Amino acid sequence: MREIVVVSGKGGTGKTSIAASFAVLARAAVVADCDVDAADLHLLLRPRVVQRSEFRSGHEAVIRQSDCTRCGLCLDLCRFAAIARAGSEGAFTVDPISCEGCGVCVRFCPAGAIDFPESLSGEWMVSETRCGPMVHARLGIAAENSGKLVSTVRREARRVARETGRELIIVDGPPGIGCPVIASLTGASLAVIVTEPTVSGEHDLERVLALARHFGVPAAVSVNKWDINRGMTERIEKLARRAGALAAGRIRYDPAVTKAQIDARAPVETGGAASEDIAGIWERVSSYGGANGIQ
Repeated sequence: MREIVVVSGKGGTGKTSIAASFAVLARAAVVADCDVDAADLHLLLRPRVVQRSEFRSGHEAVIRQSDCTRCGLCLDLCRFAAIARAGSEGAFTVDPISCEGCGVCVRFCPAGAIDFPESLSGEWMVSETRCGPMVHARLGIAAENSGKLVSTVRREARRVARETGRELIIVDGPPGIGCPVIASLTGASLAVIVTEPTVSGEHDLERVLALARHFGVPAAVSVNKWDINRGMTERIEKLARRAGALAAGRIRYDPAVTKAQIDARAPVETGGAASEDIAGIWERVSSYGGANGIQ
């Protein structure tokens, strides 16, 4: 089973449009949206949910009013201003958005009046799309542990792939280099890094390449909207080759991509110059074995 993960150093590079196009072109893949903090692959693939499951992670404090003695120690100890009191003699309550789940109030409450249940942090779903099965998730407002939720999405995508006899998983990964990206990359067969021909794009690409190198994941680099800065595109491709990555191809600036997004379609479904370029990149990355690795 192969996992091709589409990532980028920053948001807005076209990563999701490319991942959706790969899903359309692959035809027999399982799709996973691991950008759980700001999931939007569903806007293009329009999934029909067939299974929903709760995602629980971390803990939050809850004060049992019947046992609280109103001593105020929890208010004094909380460093996150998560505990408030209603008036000078009122009840103490915990703001679940502000609570960091550190457990200090639970540990030191003299009356033992604070519960510490596991938090409901979001949900993950298995859906059907016109491209095949899709595993995706929704993280709750101000919820944490998105890296753990990413790992859950990937695990379920592998399970679906095994059960349906599919040998390819296409992952729309998060941007950046943080915990959710690490959870998306580790153990993947190939990282397709989407960047733009700008100074910030070059800098962000260096960081993602270093992350892929650290985890031993072969990388391929694609420059989106390459024709807006041809000199920077060449510079970025040289950087990619020096890092041992495959220069997978260039994607031209194309207004047809915006039209595809408005129509809730992948660019390869509506045609145009960018569609042709993405199809060429897919041919290269789908057959790329990463034999040279990342030096």
